Amino acid sequence: MGRILAIDYGKKRTGIAVTDPLQIIATGLTTIPSHELIAFLKNYFVSEQVELIIIGLPVNWDESDTHGTQPARDAIKRLQKAFPAMPIKTVDERYTSKMAKDAMLEMGLKKMQRRDKKLVDEIAATIMLQEYMQSNF
Repeated sequence: MGRILAIDYGKKRTGIAVTDPLQIIATGLTTIPSHELIAFLKNYFVSEQVELIIIGLPVNWDESDTHGTQPARDAIKRLQKAFPAMPIKTVDERYTSKMAKDAMLEMGLKKMQRRDKKLVDEIAATIMLQEYMQSNF
């Protein structure tokens, strides 16, 4: 059994979260510059077995596109080209960044820590992954 990897893709930064090999626990992995995503994943896949990538697709409540929808779709195309054998699923990512900020507040992080957009993206990817696991297992 391999890990599930979640991607919270943004124009500048991409948050990444993964499950443990038994797919029980979702954990934030890192945040990287978005232009380094493919190279990062190539290196990661050398050392870790991943069986599925989920990526957040930002859409409005009426299912119309947001400013982030097309960049996410473009990233999906790049992922499919780089990893043709890897299954990729899109998931709803509405409000994950707000949920991440709320979680940071509940964790008692200081104001400066809560302003760390890299941490917000990583936590948002983790929330997406947890929601995926809850709805699909």
